[in-house]
Amino acid sequence: MLEMRSWLHHLSFKLLLSLLCLSLKLSSFLDATVSPSPGPRVKPSYSFGRTFLGLDKCNACIGTSICKKFFKEEIRFDSWLSSHLKLPPNYLSCYTGNYSDDTKNWRPVEISRLTTKYQHDQSDKKICTSLTNAKSCSIEHALWKTERFQKWLKAKRLTPLLVQGLGTAMLRCPSQRLLDRIVRRYAEVSDAGSIFMDHFTDRDKLRLLYTLSVNTHPIMLQIFPGAEGWPFPKYLGSCGRLIVTTSTRPLKEFYGLSPDIAADLALQLLAIIDSMSNNDLHYFFYFTRVDAGTFGVFSDGHLFIRDASTLGVIDKQEEGSQLMDGQQKHKDIFSCLVTDCQSVLPSCSSTRHTQSLTMVCEGLLPKLLKGTFLPPVQQKIDGALDVCGDSSLPVQEVIMAAQVLVETLKPLQTCDSRFAYRYPDCKYSAKH
Repeated sequence: MLEMRSWLHHLSFKLLLSLLCLSLKLSSFLDATVSPSPGPRVKPSYSFGRTFLGLDKCNACIGTSICKKFFKEEIRFDSWLSSHLKLPPNYLSCYTGNYSDDTKNWRPVEISRLTTKYQHDQSDKKICTSLTNAKSCSIEHALWKTERFQKWLKAKRLTPLLVQGLGTAMLRCPSQRLLDRIVRRYAEVSDAGSIFMDHFTDRDKLRLLYTLSVNTHPIMLQIFPGAEGWPFPKYLGSCGRLIVTTSTRPLKEFYGLSPDIAADLALQLLAIIDSMSNNDLHYFFYFTRVDAGTFGVFSDGHLFIRDASTLGVIDKQEEGSQLMDGQQKHKDIFSCLVTDCQSVLPSCSSTRHTQSLTMVCEGLLPKLLKGTFLPPVQQKIDGALDVCGDSSLPVQEVIMAAQVLVETLKPLQTCDSRFAYRYPDCKYSAKH
């Protein structure tokens, strides 16, 4: 009897031990299969808001050609490269970002708005209050009913009469040749290569009209591309009220650098102004305003026009066809989206040939060149800048002063890899 109890006790102990082992193994198995892995988690994808992009206001926007890249995260804001995936503040007018075609190789881009968010909001309110007598409304529906857009809907071809009264600098002196170029090269529609708008949907027409009314910068980049030698960054596309272009560094970041960099940038700036006045297509480009953000520099040191919104265009082949006398009477809501409706625009004939040159000599070149060189050279440069920047002087005197600047600065250029846009070609030039 005693042996039987001892045997049962031993059996019970072994059974309990087996159950305990089984329980531990089961627990380990469940931990391994159910508990989350301590390894790195996949970063969640950000869900874009329509408001941030401006898609909630389409088709009173720029376009939608690059939206897919935003949604697929093939365009990323710089903040996305941090551990916290989030959109930048929506009140900024310009953002730095990265662009990819294969999600492996990234290149820097600039993401910008036509105007600041505040200006967009004020413009939208103006549309609603003036067209619907309400504080808020469907921007697209309100603009759709306007007399100007109804004319656009019926039009087969974009004519000077259809853009009369718009306040943007590009369209102050419209020619049929320029407008045909816009229709043929408008990148937000499938390219038909035609001067007629048969391939435009009604919404395409509203987007183009809205863009031309608010800011013609993206249009200028599309119809005068850098690939053809024009001094503009590449237009990559738009989504809502944001556009994407190749990366830029504002000219102001180069103030106070070494004399050879200052001389190189100044010579490029003067060359751009000259090419804008004298080119094979016989368009005369002029600035209505310049500031430190108007020009930018590519990573290879090449200077270009970073902001084309203040560029006017006069067609030297069709000057007689430009309708300026009726600008005031053709003003409407599209004329007032970013400008004062009451302001009187200057006539094409009042634009001086040296207008842009004078602006650059007065406002930008002194910040690049003054106090940079040794006294004899610096005095010559300062004297030329004083004449070149004086709008009251005759045109020929201003041009001659600019030529003196070029002749003085040319010998100060150096040939090395810092100026990648012209290196190593400069090693084989006559000068070097």
